[in-house]
Amino acid sequence: MIQNPDLIFAPITKSDKESVIALFNYYIEHTNAAFLETPLPASYFDTLLPVIEQYPSVSVKENGALIGFGFLRPHNPMPVFRYTAVISYFLDPAYTGKGIGSSVLNYLTEKAQEKGIKSILAEISSLNPGSVRFHEKHGFIHCGRFERVGVKNGNEFDTIWMQKSL
Repeated sequence: MIQNPDLIFAPITKSDKESVIALFNYYIEHTNAAFLETPLPASYFDTLLPVIEQYPSVSVKENGALIGFGFLRPHNPMPVFRYTAVISYFLDPAYTGKGIGSSVLNYLTEKAQEKGIKSILAEISSLNPGSVRFHEKHGFIHCGRFERVGVKNGNEFDTIWMQKSL
């Protein structure tokens, strides 16, 4: 993890609701990293929280302000897949390229191992090559690609699946 005493890494809680949704909505509206086209209401957090409460999550705060978040979620609800999770994480654009994303990934990986998770999957838009490079750099391998399965803002994209064994 990066050595910055101003950054606090802790599980996502109900108090993070507005900040998490605001950051997620930024990525929905301005990037190809989120697979939605329209912003979410704050109430979506109430649907998300029960899902991620069963898996590791993290909020990253600097001086009390949320600058990023991440979480693992089930890959598949069937019990035989309980040791596999899908990862999602988002950082305030002003904080990318500073090692914080790597710290978020390391935090979630460590917590996943504590929970007995053996495999983390990442589903990435082909319109987001930076994310593919980030995951490659951190030991994820390519394991599949679904061609032209999504359309965001009129642009077709593939989904690239990557995997990291723990």
